[in-house]
Amino acid sequence: MTQSVTGPAPRQLFVGGRWVDAEGGATFPVLNPATGEEIAQVADASPADAMAALDAAVEAQPAFAATTALERHEILMTAFRLLHERIDELALLMTTEMGKPLKDSRGEITYAAEFFRHFAAEALRIDGGYQVAPQGGSRFLVARQPVGPSLLITPWKFPMAMGTRKLGPAIAAGCTSVVKPAHQTPLSMLALMDVLREAGVPDGVVNCFTATDAGGTMEPLIRSGKARKLSFTGSTRVGRILLEQCSEKVLRTSMELGGNAPFVVFEDADLAEAVAGALQAKMRNMGEACTAANRIYVHDSLIEEFGTRLAERMGALTVGDGTHDGVDVGPLVDEAGLEKVSSLVADAVGRGATVLTGGERVEGPGFFYPPTVLTGVPTDARMAREEIFGPVAPLTPFSTEEEAVRLANDTEFGLVSYVFTNDLRRALRVAEALESGMVGLNQAVVSNPYAPFGGIKQSGLGREGGAEGIEEFLETKYVGIALS
Repeated sequence: MTQSVTGPAPRQLFVGGRWVDAEGGATFPVLNPATGEEIAQVADASPADAMAALDAAVEAQPAFAATTALERHEILMTAFRLLHERIDELALLMTTEMGKPLKDSRGEITYAAEFFRHFAAEALRIDGGYQVAPQGGSRFLVARQPVGPSLLITPWKFPMAMGTRKLGPAIAAGCTSVVKPAHQTPLSMLALMDVLREAGVPDGVVNCFTATDAGGTMEPLIRSGKARKLSFTGSTRVGRILLEQCSEKVLRTSMELGGNAPFVVFEDADLAEAVAGALQAKMRNMGEACTAANRIYVHDSLIEEFGTRLAERMGALTVGDGTHDGVDVGPLVDEAGLEKVSSLVADAVGRGATVLTGGERVEGPGFFYPPTVLTGVPTDARMAREEIFGPVAPLTPFSTEEEAVRLANDTEFGLVSYVFTNDLRRALRVAEALESGMVGLNQAVVSNPYAPFGGIKQSGLGREGGAEGIEEFLETKYVGIALS
């Protein structure tokens, strides 16, 4: 059965606690990736609109910084409950604008809400210190204070959870914010603004603008000197540009950038467990995730059987409109994403890879690509260097542990790595040798609100989630106190 979005949802900019039109009434269309059809017209902010949002955040900062931890805790817990109460309507909205099946959208709403619950608790744990100076005569007082107005840029891949992962710690720490969601999926973030408004967030504390000109609206905010923090999730290419802009005003930054995750299966792994893990690590969000298994290295003694089993599992998945019952794999987010996946597969096949299942884009409306397994993918294929961001699993054989580690680390990225082995000593050796901020040992999903999420090398700076997540929104102040 097909479902459709019902009832009104916000389409305007959220500035200073009010819904307002963009300058000149400008709008842009939001498309349903399953059909390619327009589902909404959303306000298209100008640079002046964006600056108005930042001005509202700046104005609200002193009063919000003075609120109690318990007040901020209650706001986040109320928002947590509201997200669960509205899970069905929010999931349908997300599926309609982003494409993932309804069951996955419901899972994301649950995941998104958990960041609010986690950081509600972290708000109550913000601490400092008191110390007698070693030489005597004075005392050291250490206090934690909010960084200040923060710019939050969120991607389309997880259109609500990437917002709560940033807004949760910002609110908990006492920071006001301006959120700019991806233009492909603005509706989920606008709906989240409505949830936060109802949860009691004071006017101006959280603001949101939608825009097709991301650079033209964000750069003036960064260079204005009014913001004190930027948190960005997106490509490494854009991250580099933003870091350069932030350097002028020395903005504090945290960035979750690209990934090129290796998934390594050793000869002693449980084959059924490894295949199930690869399916999960590859197909979460249709492969449109920085944490998706992008390069699958399998010991040469297992690769034939592994490939056969994985192709059978992936080939059996049902592709279709995510609002339909029984659908496992929805469309990619847009035509550009579909074209990229198609070109990466064509490149790998042209270099000698063999298609075990899939490999051809689905005919008809929408941006669909079938679950695809390629074997014998050479290391010089483009998909060995670029994020696929689609339901394509490339398999490459290896012979030794040293070769597996070398192949896994042979990338500029370092977000997450996956290792499947039943040898404890090997597991620890390889986990320590892998150049990534996170490692999944016999585990295909590492994202968890209660754990620090982030990468090294060109996969980003800082951490989100866990106890570390709120640190990104807090400054440390030392006060020396003379006693004589």
